[in-house]
Amino acid sequence: MSWIGWAILSAAFAAATALLAKVGVEHVDSNLATALRTSVVVLFTWGIAIGLGKHGEIRGLDRRTCLYLGLSGVATGLSWLCYFRALQLGPASRVAPLDKLSVPLVIAFAWLLLGEKLTAGAIVGGLLITAGAMVMVLA
Repeated sequence: MSWIGWAILSAAFAAATALLAKVGVEHVDSNLATALRTSVVVLFTWGIAIGLGKHGEIRGLDRRTCLYLGLSGVATGLSWLCYFRALQLGPASRVAPLDKLSVPLVIAFAWLLLGEKLTAGAIVGGLLITAGAMVMVLA
C-alpha cells in the first residue's frame, strides 16, 4: 500500500480516536484518560514491533535518532494531554477541526525547518484547512 493509503487509514483511525475519546473522558480526569490510552498504545505498538521481529533493531539506533524520537514522544504526549482536555471541555465536532490546524503548521514548519518545497497547492490547501477550521469552530 502507498503512503496515501496509510494516510487515509490514519485519518480514519484519528476520527475514531476523537469519537471514542470524547465518550471515554466524560467521567474521568483528562490526564488520567490520556495515561490509560497511552498505556494501551505502548502495549499495542510494542506487541506489533515484537511480533514483526523489529525490536532487535533498537540496538542499532544512533543518538540523533533516539533524541528526535524521544522529543517527538514528548510532543505527542503534550498534544494528547491538551487534546483530551479540549475534548473533555468542548464538543468533538469543534475540537477535532482545531486539532487539524496541525496540518498548516506542519506545512509551514516543514518548509522553514526541513527545507521542503512549498508549492502553491500546499499554500492554498493550508489556508483552506485554516479557514475551514475557523468556520467550524465559530459557526
